[in-house]
Amino acid sequence: MKEEVAVKIKKGDTVQVISGDDKGSKGTVHRVYPKKNQVVVSGVNMIKKHQRPTGQTRTQVGIIEREAPIHMSNIALFCNKCQKSVRVEFRENENGYKARVCKKCGEAID
Repeated sequence: MKEEVAVKIKKGDTVQVISGDDKGSKGTVHRVYPKKNQVVVSGVNMIKKHQRPTGQTRTQVGIIEREAPIHMSNIALFCNKCQKSVRVEFRENENGYKARVCKKCGEAID
């Protein structure tokens, strides 16, 4: 049985791609799929979907370009203070809650 793991990457975080075709590109996280270990990042892993009209509903028709999910192992959180992609650790703050912290500079991310 899987245990509950603290989430290192959340919606709205700035991330940098560290491997794959889009290596080096940055973007913000739009959606997180924790069970699949995947995230959707703006402007990264763009795919073209051929959409045909379906009935009377108004849907976008033609070739639609959109972001596809990318695996969490291929991205790293981007620290604004370091200006680098960094690893994340969890520390307890003064209120007793876990906080995400940059491993390089020690700056709180949340």
